[in-house]
Amino acid sequence: MARNNEIPEVNAGSMADIAFLLLIFFLVTTTIQTDVGIDRKLPPQETTPPLPINERNIFRVSLNKNDELFVEGDVLSIDQLKTSAITFLDNGGSSKEDANHCNYCKGEHRVDSSDNPQEAIIAFNSDREASYGMYIRVQNELTAAYTALRNREAQRMFNMDFVDMEEIYFDVKTSVQTKKKLKTEISQIRNMYPMKLSEAETKFNL
Repeated sequence: MARNNEIPEVNAGSMADIAFLLLIFFLVTTTIQTDVGIDRKLPPQETTPPLPINERNIFRVSLNKNDELFVEGDVLSIDQLKTSAITFLDNGGSSKEDANHCNYCKGEHRVDSSDNPQEAIIAFNSDREASYGMYIRVQNELTAAYTALRNREAQRMFNMDFVDMEEIYFDVKTSVQTKKKLKTEISQIRNMYPMKLSEAETKFNL
């Protein structure tokens, strides 16, 4: 009897299915590292020249290459920055007869500081050789100043912290009716203390 010398074939169809399933498994389970940074909305480019700003409405914060912090030209520790920023934003320096007078501000009402929160601007400049870690700490303290003031007014007007209002608003379980109400209240608080943080373009040593 003649011997069959044919080489048996391997069914590659099942192997392709297995390879495809493994590919899907790795795509689903693999964690892809993403860049992290600071949530900031850049202002739109304008063709018209900016309006003149009174110097008393500008709060100047600088960070040098040695990570030393200067506020209005004076050396300040990072732990004092939040309080100093709140004092500036909440000053309410305009007179009571002024149409833009801040009647909810609880500051010292100094004539050499900000007129009202709507006109108050924090100008932050960082040396390109400053560390990125210190830059982030300064940003966090400045943001915390705005958050503290917004929380205060939200508690006074709506008996709830501003951060809690935003958390409930973005919760997928929150009803449409509640979201509509919260949206109005959140906008009202943001308008009372708008975040106006101006930065110069810088590069950092990571």
